[in-house]
Amino acid sequence: MTKLKNIKVVVSDLDGTLLNPQHRISDYTKSIFQELHNQNYLIVVATGRHHLDAMAIIETLEVPVYLVSSNGARIHSPNKEQLFSFNLDSDVVKAALNVEIDPEITVVLFKENVWQTNRISEKLNAYQSELNYRPELVDYKALEDFGAIKIFFSCDNHEKLVKLKDDVLANSSEHLHHAFSLPTCLEFMDKSIDKAVAIEQVLEKEGFTLAEAVAFGDGFNDVQMLSAAGKGLIMGNAPSILKETLPDLEIIKTNAEDGVARYIASKILDKELAAG
Repeated sequence: MTKLKNIKVVVSDLDGTLLNPQHRISDYTKSIFQELHNQNYLIVVATGRHHLDAMAIIETLEVPVYLVSSNGARIHSPNKEQLFSFNLDSDVVKAALNVEIDPEITVVLFKENVWQTNRISEKLNAYQSELNYRPELVDYKALEDFGAIKIFFSCDNHEKLVKLKDDVLANSSEHLHHAFSLPTCLEFMDKSIDKAVAIEQVLEKEGFTLAEAVAFGDGFNDVQMLSAAGKGLIMGNAPSILKETLPDLEIIKTNAEDGVARYIASKILDKELAAG
């Protein structure tokens, strides 16, 4: 087990992890991350969100942050320089969508500057405090260019997403792998794309390894990242099935309780925690 005193890198997911239930970074979390920066820790945010969306969020930390977005399909440096980019071929996406999709399911293609969707979802829009990454309503039957960063499906009925996952993989398993970032969110990426792979690229550039990193997450798109880190930590609000999948990992406080910042404060920065 890596001792926390050997930790040089802090890696965090956003939704359900660094962000509170209102999809914001709290003032307390901001203060802790500023102290991390002042003590020369490398900070990496690794999220399923699109980079335009995620950049607006991490800017509120007011510290340099490497950004791994779209589950690893994009990497940006702290000065917003694109370091890595991968897109799914149009034919791969078209084949994946060539299945029966329940009308309750929202379909989204992550493009470079817009997200194309079969319906405008206020629930999905609510994840953005400012619409930096805008939705575009499309008819997938009339679409010509299916090229995308990733494929995203949303539905309140988890079982409908499970059925869709099986149907898509039956068509496209040689090209795609999937993750449930939430029970209501199903995502498909190229098989080469994963948060952990992208994070390793960042750390190699900076002269670190994943063994020197602590990682925080709450979804199945975090599994490899959490498993590979020197110390992987699961949010208290994560689905029970994720906790069962990674039974050796410690479970910390929820995102509503500033779980990431509180853990960093007590275990890495050695700060006395206020009651609560």
